[in-house]
Amino acid sequence: MTTPNAATLKWPNTKSTAVSLTFDVDAEAGYLGESAAYARRLTSLSEGRFGVVRGVPRIVELLRRHRIHATFFVPGYTAEQHPQLIESLLKDGHEIGHHGHMHLRSDKVSVEAQADEMCLGLAALKKAGAPKPAGYRSSSWELTPETFDLVLDNGFAYDSSCMGDDRPYHESWNGRSILELPVHWSLDDYPMFGWTIDNGGNFTAPRTLVDTWLAEYESARRDGRHTTFTMHPEVIGRGARFDQLERFVERLVADGDVWFARLDEVAKHVTPQLERVAA
Repeated sequence: MTTPNAATLKWPNTKSTAVSLTFDVDAEAGYLGESAAYARRLTSLSEGRFGVVRGVPRIVELLRRHRIHATFFVPGYTAEQHPQLIESLLKDGHEIGHHGHMHLRSDKVSVEAQADEMCLGLAALKKAGAPKPAGYRSSSWELTPETFDLVLDNGFAYDSSCMGDDRPYHESWNGRSILELPVHWSLDDYPMFGWTIDNGGNFTAPRTLVDTWLAEYESARRDGRHTTFTMHPEVIGRGARFDQLERFVERLVADGDVWFARLDEVAKHVTPQLERVAA
């Protein structure tokens, strides 16, 4: 679908670029959704829990220090197991997005299971005190036609799962479309640092994050684009990795040329601009 060039999108207060810091709080669901075998793997589950116990508080304190509001995508199971998480995030002005219920990949489960992921996730977030989420992010960033329809049928304002552009655009399927706030693996902490007992992974030098993301940021700044950075509290919230996140945020703040925004704020801001271009 046609989208405007970078010069068309304007950001508040004459900022050159927009940045959204987003966090997928998968916690134990990130493991249980991958395999039922993890129900007996207490060590793996404890790593997921670390994201809530230590990772999120460190992240929230950093954001509070710099007066930045972020978007946290929370599976329903995480909200059920850690209801205090939702309250603490809302108290600091952060957005809660939908991230399934058990973090099941939609392409690996039945149509009925996809519907359950949507409905159970919404119910769990509501029970934990979250307002109806404006945004959806699929587990492992994989959408199916069925889940795409579920996102639209449930009235979400935007999706943040696809990679069809490097700026806000409309993702289309079978004659229907939704505002997409795109993601990419190069803007995600997990490919750099993620590891599981079954699949292995990477232990990249922590400074790689700053080197890579600053390069991406500078490119977006030159083009006037919006960039969505994706992180996982159990990954980015540890030791030297968190130190590098602090460095990255402090650099962007020091530049003074960034509009930091929650994804729902970006959606509201760009929608009328995209509509004018499409008219």
